[in-house]
Amino acid sequence: MQLTFLGTGTSQGVPVIACNCEVCNSLNSKDKRLRTSVLINTQQTTICIDTGPDFRTQMLREHVQQLDAVVFTHEHKDHVAGLDDVRAFNFKQQKDMPLFATPRVCEALRNEFHYAFAKHPYPGIPRLELHEISNQPFKVNDLELTPIEVMHHKLKVMGYRIGKLTYITDANYISPEEKEKIKGSEILIINALRKTQHISHFTLEQAIELSKELNVQTTYLTHLSHLMGKHDKLSEELPQGVYVAYDGLTIEF
Repeated sequence: MQLTFLGTGTSQGVPVIACNCEVCNSLNSKDKRLRTSVLINTQQTTICIDTGPDFRTQMLREHVQQLDAVVFTHEHKDHVAGLDDVRAFNFKQQKDMPLFATPRVCEALRNEFHYAFAKHPYPGIPRLELHEISNQPFKVNDLELTPIEVMHHKLKVMGYRIGKLTYITDANYISPEEKEKIKGSEILIINALRKTQHISHFTLEQAIELSKELNVQTTYLTHLSHLMGKHDKLSEELPQGVYVAYDGLTIEF
């Protein structure tokens, strides 16, 4: 299997307009962070986890020609706002796009994209097929995903374990029971928003400590704010086995 980081960034904690920080001005492509999302491929199946505002740009950049489903972590705009653009895959593949999400997230999608679920839909809207999931394993074709329930302050968010890889974004607490699902993973992808305390995200130190606690061989940090600084400088500060993910990075697992 293969995972590609579509985006590793967030707009949290940084000006949206006329930003003049060192990260925005960097000439290093690894500092160009779109909103957090990943693409997962097997020989038979391609899925995307989350469709943030940069979804269309990410699909074009990675030359994605097939998308079999979208799996959602939660309903915040930086993780769902680009959903409308799956209509290109509707047209190309001539079928509805399966979406996998918890009941709460499904309801949020129905409200946010109400026109796509209208009784008499307008021509050309995205064609979406909702599948409700719980905190139990489920399959998308040949891919089996095990949900991992984490807390994003007071909001329940789903991370996912796929084989020996675990993907978690937008979290600052994982219960002992849910950590058991992660144990044995060879690769952990975990959010690390910044170095100072945050109400709903792991800090850099907390993400590293979690990796040590779970005894994961390889950890990639994602959902990085500009406050974390440049890729190369941050990489020098990390312990062995912990890496800064960047947009376009592809890993095998």
